[in-house]
Amino acid sequence: MTNVGTSGSLPALQLRDIHVRRDSTTIIGSISARVERDERWVILGANGSGKTTLVRIMALYDHPTSGSVEVLGERLGRTDIRVLRRRVGYAAAALAAQLRPQLSALDVVRTARYAALEPWWHRYTDADDDRARFCLDQLHVAHHAERSFGTLSSGEQQRVLLARTLMNDPAVVLLDEPSARLDLGGREELIATLGGLARDPDAPPIVLVTHHVDEIPPGMTHVLLLRDGDVLAAGPLDDVLTAAALSDCFGIALDLERRTSGRFSAWARH
Repeated sequence: MTNVGTSGSLPALQLRDIHVRRDSTTIIGSISARVERDERWVILGANGSGKTTLVRIMALYDHPTSGSVEVLGERLGRTDIRVLRRRVGYAAAALAAQLRPQLSALDVVRTARYAALEPWWHRYTDADDDRARFCLDQLHVAHHAERSFGTLSSGEQQRVLLARTLMNDPAVVLLDEPSARLDLGGREELIATLGGLARDPDAPPIVLVTHHVDEIPPGMTHVLLLRDGDVLAAGPLDDVLTAAALSDCFGIALDLERRTSGRFSAWARH
C-alpha cells in the first residue's frame, strides 16, 4: 500500500486499498492514495499501466472492485455522485468523444454546470452563460463560443474542454492526457496554460495523467509512478522523479534532465 500525501485533515481525494479486476485480469493491484488541497499531482506510467482507470475512479466514473473512494469528504457508494461530480472538473478523450460535434463551445462548457452532455436536459441562466464565457476567456477561446465543437482544431477543442473543467469553480481538477491529440504548437500552448494554473495558489488541486515527462507543466508538486497497476513510487516530484525511478517505471534505461524552466526531458540511454 502507498500513502500519497500526509498534510491536512480533509484531503481532496482519498483512496484506500483500491483494487480493480475485469474478468480475470487485474487492472489495479493495491493502491492507497491521498491528494491534499494544495497539491498538484502527476500520474505517470506507460500505456496499460492503469492510469486512466485510476483517474476515472477519482472522477467517480468507475467503481473499484474493492476498496474505498472519498472525494471532497464524500464516500463513493454513500453519496449522490450526480451532485458530487459537479464539484469535480474532469477532462478526458473518452469524455470528449461523447460530446456531439454540433454543440457550440459555449454549450460544451455550460453543460458542465450539471455534469451533463446535452444542454436540453437542464435550464441555464444568464449567470451560467456568463460563467461559461468567462471560463472560455480564461483559456483564450472565448471568440469561439458560438462555433461548433467539431469544427475547432484539436488544440482549440482541448482548451474548450479545459474551460469546461473550470465551469463549476471545481474543488479538484482531473486531466487524463489532455495533450494527447495536439501537435507540437498546441501541446506547448496547453502546457503553458496548465503551468499557469498549477502555479496559481488559488487554483484547486490538480491531478494530471500522462506518459511523457516533457508534458509535465512547471508548478506540479508531486508524482505517482505506475507500472502494471501498482505504484512504484509516490511523493514530492523533486524527490521521486529520478532517472532510476523513470527507468523502472517504463522498463528501459533512461536518462532524465530537468531544465531551468522546470520542464523535463527523457531519452533512452545508449
